[in-house]
Amino acid sequence: MQDITVEELKSKLDQSEDFLFIDVREPHEYEEFNLGAWLIPLGNLMSHLRELEPHRNDEIVIHCRSGARSGAAKEALTQLGFTKVRNLLGGVLDWQEKYKQ
Repeated sequence: MQDITVEELKSKLDQSEDFLFIDVREPHEYEEFNLGAWLIPLGNLMSHLRELEPHRNDEIVIHCRSGARSGAAKEALTQLGFTKVRNLLGGVLDWQEKYKQ
């Protein structure tokens, strides 16, 4: 599935759209700044597959600091058969730059 821009994500959040939102950064990064996503550090993603399984065909938006870790998470989930995984392009760095939070 096509990746998502921060503008598209902001619109989805503002409209309270239904999707699974995952942050794959580390806890200390999440504490410094977060967008309210479910924190699952990239290194722990595979241990959460049972919890993610019900969302196999739901839209999943994954983000990290810049888009690299979330891109790896997207690739891993896609290879496991998750059908609607999207990576936040530019990550929270782009979000903070555009929305000054």
